[in-house]
Amino acid sequence: MSLNIVVLAKQVPDTRNVGKDAMKADGTINRAALPAIFNPEDLNALEQALRLKEQNPGSTVGMLTMGPPRAGEIIRQGLYRGADTGWLLTDRLFAGADTLATSYALATAIQKIGNVDIVIGGRQAIDGDTAQVGPQVAQKLGLNQVTYAEEILKVENGKATIRRHIDGGIEVVEAPLPVVITVNGSAAPCRPCNAKLVMKYKYATCPMERTGEEPWKELYDERDYLTLNQWSVADIDGDPNQCGLSGSPTKVKTVVNIVFQAKESKTLTSSDDDIDGLVKELINDKIIG
Repeated sequence: MSLNIVVLAKQVPDTRNVGKDAMKADGTINRAALPAIFNPEDLNALEQALRLKEQNPGSTVGMLTMGPPRAGEIIRQGLYRGADTGWLLTDRLFAGADTLATSYALATAIQKIGNVDIVIGGRQAIDGDTAQVGPQVAQKLGLNQVTYAEEILKVENGKATIRRHIDGGIEVVEAPLPVVITVNGSAAPCRPCNAKLVMKYKYATCPMERTGEEPWKELYDERDYLTLNQWSVADIDGDPNQCGLSGSPTKVKTVVNIVFQAKESKTLTSSDDDIDGLVKELINDKIIG
């Protein structure tokens, strides 16, 4: 059966490489000091979507993301790997959204896309680590949901069979379509970009990304696929009061930057005596046992 698949993906600051300039004096993230990357677990989700597309001829994969115009890069990265289309939600009214407002915007956009069989996203984003957006999207759309997925084994007879990781092991579940699935980072890594697709889509942009001075600007009139979908709050018939800061009940009162410092340190050699002494000390202090 052919499937209409939507992948939820987010452009995030690379919090894995946090340096001394990563935080401002007021405790907020200095996003200019951190490179923007494709959220890692969303890449795992994209791979599952692309595998489903290969297993089910006629299926399509679309990337859905929300952010400033530069977040169009997330759609391009999806196209480079085999996605068919994408939608960027970008509007000042989306700014400052917490998980509730974000899930509202995404769910409203999915309703506009229409006839979606499977929505796949990463378990959580590395800039928030809440793991709330996927389940909230499912709740707002009234869809079945499966979390902590490691592999979508098959889709047939209107049901998805999914292997998911749980405490102490794994389980295999079935869920009727349409369904929202969130994928763990322990799932298969995403495939690399395809060179031919990179050449095809390297100039693909959302209208707000363009300056009008690009040497290849005439290509946008000749090749429709180079213009990525760009939606505002009005385009998705969204309620401004439920978007961005207006729709975000979560308020951050303060952010504290904590630096851990060692009280003492020891220098050890690679000798057997030093290693044996360290192990005994750790056992005596009940650090290991």
